[in-house]
Amino acid sequence: MKTLHFHISGLVQGVGYRWAMVAAASRLGLDGWVRNRRDGTVEAIARGPEAALGELETWARQGPPGAVVSQVVCSPGDEEPARGFHQIPTL
Repeated sequence: MKTLHFHISGLVQGVGYRWAMVAAASRLGLDGWVRNRRDGTVEAIARGPEAALGELETWARQGPPGAVVSQVVCSPGDEEPARGFHQIPTL
């Protein structure tokens, strides 16, 4: 199992990005969370098999219809999230 920390920027708030990421990550069987940040970006932690994380990263670069993703930065994460994939409050 591997953990990735995502920072997504662009037009990613107010377009259903978090809801769609929960659906994508859940479909891939990943654990983790996603939240809006007050600076207009989205942050997420995802844990699971490397192939599934790669698919989520590919999805994150496009996002849902209406999103305009300008950048996705992924780095190794050290958090072990709870089971399932959830939205958490804005930071």
